[in-house]
Amino acid sequence: MNFVPERMAPLRARRMGIDTHHEPTLYLRAESPVCRSEGFESLSRILATSHADKCIIASLNIITSDLISDDEVGFSEVAWRRFKVEPGAPVWLSHPRPVHSLSHVRAKVYGHRLSDAQFSDIITDIVDGQYAEVHLAAFITACGDDKLDDDEITSLTRAMVDSGSRIDWKLPVVLDKHCVGGLPGNRTTPIVISILTACGVTIPKTSSRAITSPAGTADTMETLTNVSLSLDQMRDVVRRVGGCLAWGGSVRLSPADDLLIQVERALDIDSEGQLIASVLSKKIAAGATHVLIDIPVGPTAKVRSQEAADKLAASFKTVAANLGLNIRVLFTDGSQPVGQGIGPALEARDILAVLQNLADSPTDLRDRAVLIAGAMLEMVKDLAPGEGIDLAMKTLISGAAWNKFMAICAAQGGMKSPPIAPYRFALIAKQSGIVTNIDNRQLSKVAKLAGAPADPAAGVDMHVHLGQSVAAGTALLTIHAESVGELNYAVDYLGEHTEIICLAAERRDKEKH
Repeated sequence: MNFVPERMAPLRARRMGIDTHHEPTLYLRAESPVCRSEGFESLSRILATSHADKCIIASLNIITSDLISDDEVGFSEVAWRRFKVEPGAPVWLSHPRPVHSLSHVRAKVYGHRLSDAQFSDIITDIVDGQYAEVHLAAFITACGDDKLDDDEITSLTRAMVDSGSRIDWKLPVVLDKHCVGGLPGNRTTPIVISILTACGVTIPKTSSRAITSPAGTADTMETLTNVSLSLDQMRDVVRRVGGCLAWGGSVRLSPADDLLIQVERALDIDSEGQLIASVLSKKIAAGATHVLIDIPVGPTAKVRSQEAADKLAASFKTVAANLGLNIRVLFTDGSQPVGQGIGPALEARDILAVLQNLADSPTDLRDRAVLIAGAMLEMVKDLAPGEGIDLAMKTLISGAAWNKFMAICAAQGGMKSPPIAPYRFALIAKQSGIVTNIDNRQLSKVAKLAGAPADPAAGVDMHVHLGQSVAAGTALLTIHAESVGELNYAVDYLGEHTEIICLAAERRDKEKH
């Protein structure tokens, strides 16, 4: 931040031990002389500066009790971690400079197009901590519901790339992938990366945590190994084993995206324009040259129709071309969950089963991962259509992919076993029938109410698939939770939404002779 506040009398720093999630918050007594002289009010944005000229901008809460003294300023946990001062250290408070880029946000709220420079101003201020969560929410909402055209998405993507670190692997081909989501259990990435690296392809994979889903790839991989790698650690892992499975947020790749995702998660919003900017900014920042985009299409997936999928794919291709990125879009079946587990640890269990070629491993997860890996191999190797799938399946069945996965985990700090939830509830079919519909969105809601992804062992185990015959008394799904309270929340929701899994009576027409 390129400004120095006018220094008033200092206050003493005090750690309050209050969790305000990602929103840095400071606390002052209403009778504090600084509070009165500066005209601070509750929810004001204030600038705190230390004797070492460390700065943080935070929201203010006013305290009317004797919880702190008049000469103290309290820090929430996230503010304390970012400010990095000792207890009792002097802190100066002042008003921050006006945030001029908020005028661009207001312009977007009223439907105006924004330029490269305006998006750059907004993203710079977001990364500098100038925006409170309410400002972030306004920006996200203003850009939602198809309010960004392809040129604006390109500008937003470029600004997000420029806001953080960028990796150059000094290689002509660096492969990456992304699934747009909306399909519970679709955790193909660890399998795909294991197959590709076993085939000699360099793929330094950075993944996000869940936004609106019960698990992201980073959440799932964190139950198996360390994913919080520094940039140097990432380089070392890739040098040693050809690929990695890391959390993108730990290396400041498109840091504005991480801040926006936190608010998107709270709002349960994942708009098309910001989705494209989020995905492509992370891929470009991670040094990718070739990217495959997986778009599951289904009535309860994120993308519900082929028409919507075609529109999204066209925007992906246009923005990628504008930014010099090679891209391929793959449409996949989004009619039902993939695999058995929904939630970090349960999805990790499925990944291990597929990689180890276990007899009871979910074949749909295996086949989908092989399809994606095959398509990616054909993007960068001299293979005819269909040969990529054959090579991917051969690599998986031979055990080479499993060996590579173990090598990646070892290089990232070692492999561990996914946790197991202590509390469970099984939904039992009351009648025989055929599964005719599974609601992806409602299943995700159940898994999140059970505690996923914050509780890594929580989630849902699916026991049936579309078209499957089910006998009365058969378990349709099992809810896993780490606490009784969250199990009850999920069970209650399940009881109120019996249409999550629909059964139709089996037809047993007898032939007449």
